Amino acid sequence: MLRHRFFFPLAAGALLILAGCATTAPPSDGGMAPSPTAGLSSQDVSNSSHSDTVAASAITSNPSAAQLALPGWQRSGVALGSVVVTNPLAPRTVDLTAHADDIWDRIRTGFAIPNIDTALVAEQQAWYLGHPDYLRRAVDRSSLYLYHVVEALNKRGMPTELALLPFVESAYNPMAYSRTQASGMWQFIPSTGRSYKLKQDWWRDERRDVIASTDAALTYLQAIYQMHGDWHLALASYNWGEGSVKRAIEKNLAAGKATDYLSLPMPDETRNYIPKLQALKNIIANPAAFGVVLPKIDNEPYFAAVARTRDIDVRTAAKLADMSLEEFKALNPSFNRPVILGSTGTALLLPADKVGVFKTNLENHTQPLATWHAHTVKRGERLDKVAARYGMTVAALRAVNGLAPKARVRPGQALLVQKLVGGEANIRLASFETRSPGTAGTMANVSATAVTGAPAQSTDYIVKRGDTLYSIAKQFGTPVASLRAQHGVNANRVTVGQKLRVPKAPTTAMQVASKKTMAVKVVAHPSKAAQRRSRKKS
Repeated sequence: MLRHRFFFPLAAGALLILAGCATTAPPSDGGMAPSPTAGLSSQDVSNSSHSDTVAASAITSNPSAAQLALPGWQRSGVALGSVVVTNPLAPRTVDLTAHADDIWDRIRTGFAIPNIDTALVAEQQAWYLGHPDYLRRAVDRSSLYLYHVVEALNKRGMPTELALLPFVESAYNPMAYSRTQASGMWQFIPSTGRSYKLKQDWWRDERRDVIASTDAALTYLQAIYQMHGDWHLALASYNWGEGSVKRAIEKNLAAGKATDYLSLPMPDETRNYIPKLQALKNIIANPAAFGVVLPKIDNEPYFAAVARTRDIDVRTAAKLADMSLEEFKALNPSFNRPVILGSTGTALLLPADKVGVFKTNLENHTQPLATWHAHTVKRGERLDKVAARYGMTVAALRAVNGLAPKARVRPGQALLVQKLVGGEANIRLASFETRSPGTAGTMANVSATAVTGAPAQSTDYIVKRGDTLYSIAKQFGTPVASLRAQHGVNANRVTVGQKLRVPKAPTTAMQVASKKTMAVKVVAHPSKAAQRRSRKKS
């Protein structure tokens, strides 16, 4: 799915230490696969020239030999180290009845795809070894999902090397999004996702759903394997498309050439795709041979599914499970909005040890589970009026609904808004990312705009001549709807001398942060008329 166009620099003999990785939540950097299309950051890949790529004879994975020691080699008079590679599939005794304590052992036991040994495999191998931070982050993220993926592969009788494929596709990042609109840790493009029943709508994108996308990816891989009868061709099809591989095979047949993976003409990114998987397989198969220490990932479920029937805010669900918002989103990345609809029947994924906590807190929870609901736009109703009615800023309303800055609303359109609760400040979801369907690469961030649960302060105001309810509300930065509700006023008119209790606009979390981090200097710019008067006087 994801396209790769990269030659990787050499860093032979690098020592990769992963033992210190945390295995509870993905890092915040969102690192992705080593590819420009995956939005690779500068910290993951440093710029290098072709001259730094691995020479074909410098390093070899050589899986046909049990062990091969290679001496250090020279470039520009600098020794670049040596590599000892042990055959990952050397004959060994495997007890299929034994329960593996570590998920890596379980993966190794199920290796079944024939190895390839090419210079490209050596290049990819050297790249991974030369970028331990990148690989560390990917392994860290994978710890949440690997058990589920391996379990699904075993149930289908599929090779467990395929559990390493999301490392190549997305670095096991379920929020990965490419410039070709491929999404999720398996990198489904929209059309293929729909073909394999992955729902993509305003509320959620199942290409990012851990369970649904894994099931779809394995079904797809089985289908293209049955089409070709060869795992290398199936993997090439996964990256390049089954139609493209089929045409390449037909072209070689017509020319009397071989039709195996290594004999087919294909784009460089596809040519590098399987070597990347083979390189990871070699490293995982025998990490000690590469100076690699893998963190122990228990061979047991990390998460469990919890059924629900009611709407619930994402933030509320995370709080009830005693999880941070980031941890919750790592297991439930498919939701596009800050509220999860009960009508969809979608289960929540929670760490196995948090399920009991969630259920207990849910039973004792007395506040509404969902503060968000749909508002239907009326004829002549503008976005600023809707925002004011619910105590939201127009920017926040646009962001949470995935509306472009200049987009207009139409009568009958549904907007996600937040309910005002008993005079309290509106509670907004902080930093919840949404993607507007059909808008490639556009992410809207809804920032914290009100302090959770902070009571609204108020002040007394005596109505002056010329005042209207709207002008007073604007003066104090409070919604007109709040003034009307507080005083039982339906019209916009008020009486001179009338005393109003005006709720002040709530202090926002962003404003609090700004006051702490920066000083704002206000400069009054004189009007052009004032400037002309000043010049005349001088």
